[in-house]
Amino acid sequence: KNNYPPGTRIVLLQMGDDPRPIESNTRGTVGVVDDKEVALSFDNGRQLGLVPGEDSFRTLTAEELTEEQQMDESQDLI
Repeated sequence: KNNYPPGTRIVLLQMGDDPRPIESNTRGTVGVVDDKEVALSFDNGRQLGLVPGEDSFRTLTAEELTEEQQMDESQDLI
């Protein structure tokens, strides 16, 4: 729970055994974390819980977060 507080941005590296997997490199935002999974709202509109140890994901780096922020700001100017 401490590793992925709500609002944390992550990138999916690979899903485990899921009948409707989300593509690798899809980014998302952590909503709720419980003892078994990390619930995410992905940027592609899907919502899904990832299971640490079964699914592979990581938090975005500071550089990646800065890039996202700059892209959001540039789109606000359009």
